[in-house]
Order: sequence, then C-alpha cells, then structure tokens
Amino acid sequence: MFERIWRASLAPLAATAAAIIISSIALLISGNSPVDAFKEMWQTIDSTESVVLIINRAVPYYIAGVAVAIGFKMNLFNIGSNGQYLLATLIAGWAGAEVSLPPPIHVAFVFLVAVIVGGTWALFAAILNVTRNVNVVIATIMLNYIAIGLVAFLLSEVLADESSGGLAKNTKLMPASARLPSLNRLIELTGFNFAPGVTLFGFLPFAILLGVGYHILLNRSRFGYELRLSGLSPEAARSAGVNPKRMVLITLFMSGAVAGMIGLPYLLADPNFLKYGDAFPTTIGFTGLGLALLGRNSPIGIAAAAIVWATIERATQRLAPIGIPPEIGKILQGAFLLTAVIAYEVINRRNAAAAARAAAAATGRLKLDDESPPPPPHANPIAGAPA
Repeated sequence: MFERIWRASLAPLAATAAAIIISSIALLISGNSPVDAFKEMWQTIDSTESVVLIINRAVPYYIAGVAVAIGFKMNLFNIGSNGQYLLATLIAGWAGAEVSLPPPIHVAFVFLVAVIVGGTWALFAAILNVTRNVNVVIATIMLNYIAIGLVAFLLSEVLADESSGGLAKNTKLMPASARLPSLNRLIELTGFNFAPGVTLFGFLPFAILLGVGYHILLNRSRFGYELRLSGLSPEAARSAGVNPKRMVLITLFMSGAVAGMIGLPYLLADPNFLKYGDAFPTTIGFTGLGLALLGRNSPIGIAAAAIVWATIERATQRLAPIGIPPEIGKILQGAFLLTAVIAYEVINRRNAAAAARAAAAATGRLKLDDESPPPPPHANPIAGAPA
C-alpha cells in the first residue's frame, strides 16, 4: 500500500520541486530574491480567509477539469469548454432572472438550462465528427470563437438589462430564490467561526457530488467501459456491439453539459455576481485543459490540481506591492504543468519497461520449464513388450 502511495506521489513531488527551481531561477534573473518571494507567498495563504478564497476559486476550476476529462476518457479533446460555459452561463443567468419559482426549483431550473445549453453546443462538434468526419479539436476550437461572438452580441443587443444604465452590460440580477446559500452556517455548527466578509460558496457540495458521479459512471459502470473501449479501439467496440459514433455523441454532450456548469458557482453563489456580465470570468474553460492533464483524468487528481492552481493565484496577489512581478505565478503554474506531464511520462515509461522485463523473465522461466527432460516411459504391462 505504501509503495503504491509513493509511486503515485513521485511524479507530483518531482514536478513541484522542478517548478520551484524554475521559478526561483526566473526570480533571480529578474533581480529578486526567491526566499523573499516564497516567504511572502506563504504568508498570503496562511489565513482562514485565504483558504476559503482558494476553495471558492478551485471549485469552478475543478468542474472545468472534469468536463475536459470526460472527453479525454474517450480520446476526444473538447477544446471548446470555454465557449460552452460562457454561452451556457449567459443563457442560464438570463433565464433565471426572467422566471419566478420556489427556491429549490429555481436553482434546479438554472442548473438545467446551463447543462442543456452547454451540452447542445458541444453536440454540434460531435455531429460534425460523426457525419462529416470533422476533427473534434478543430470543430470545438471554431465553435469557441462562434460562442464568444454570440455571447457578445446577445449580451449587448438582446439580453442586457437596460435599466441598469452605464457602459457595462449585464443580465438582470437573479432573485433570491435562484441563489445558493453559503456554507458558513453549516461550518459554524462545528464551532468554527468565519471572519467578517468571508463566505464559503454553497456550490462546493455539488462539485463533490459531480466528482463522485464522474468516478462511478466512467470507472465503475458498463457505460464507462464502453466509452473507454470506443476511444481505445472503435473496431473492437463494434465487435463488442458498441456503436462508436453514438458514444461520440453521448460523450461530447456529457462533456459540454458539465462545462455548462463551470460558471454556476459564480452565478448562483457569489454575491458579487448573481448575473452574467462583462466582469464575469471568461477563461476558466481553458484552465480546465491543464488541470485534466495534471490530474490524469482522476477526480481526486483534478481536485488536487485545482487547489494547487488556485493556491498559486492567491499566493502571488501580494507580490506586486513588495516589488516582485506577480507574473511569477504564471511561470510557476506553467512550469508545474510542463514538468508534471514530463514526470508522468517518464515514470509511465519506466513502469512499462519494468513490466516488460518482468514479463520477459516470466516467459523465460516458462520456456526453461518446457525444455526440461520428459519423464521416463512407463513399463509396458505385457511382459517382454517394448516400452
């Protein structure tokens, strides 16, 4: 057990060490002290407020990683998750502000709209792939640009709240029935008290349920087996009675549906938003690509990668006031991603080589056993007859 844990931790530990070394070299080149920088970064995250902010930030990152990982499981690269979540959040925010429903039903309605819009937008790429053999990467990238342009048009010309005034464009503010309550009261029941102004968003339980559902569906079900088989070998899937084209449609719809949920932690739970507008985060989907790679498509791995990513962003926020370029955070993130991918590949090749050597040794032993001399023949029961 401990050996398995050590092997699983080897690549992340190696990537962390390499990322720290690379960012330290960048700091030295820029004339700054790595010790001062990392000390300030630690002091920034060493508080309850920072921990809560990191969790709040990591939740949409985690959802973005899971959305991409669903496609990766079938060797489909859904590069369009960014456009899918932007369009889904805009439509869901507008629809949520236009209806009046009881609180649980209203939240479920916003969820449903976001999931349907995100999944439908991804489905266009799937249809192009199965009917015209259009590469999924190319189709989703192009649909990204279309979605961004469509969001800009709809927000400025169709769905904007004209009564808000000003140059900024926003949808109407959603009513209280469409908002998720914070988790502060639930946590405070354990005796822990939050500082004033610190809010733990109520979307965290939904993200946890998403990870559990992802693991069970894709790793512990027949559907997940058929999905992975279709990605590894479409011909083998057909032989097993699985329609690979149907699996492409389902997989990309599921990936887009989860991508449609990326903006919901802000839309439903962040008191600074509760509507879609110009200030809404617009690049979370692209971050999910890196997090899925870092997490090796595992729900726990993606969660860890999302927390690390959000921690780096939070830690570097106070570097500028002390004269250290905050861009060191981007270098740290990029170095961590690159070195993690390399470390995973190196370790996988070493494990594969070790397994091949073990198999060859086992085969050699079998051959030696087969070449052993045969046992002596039994005596013929008929006296004097040759054996």
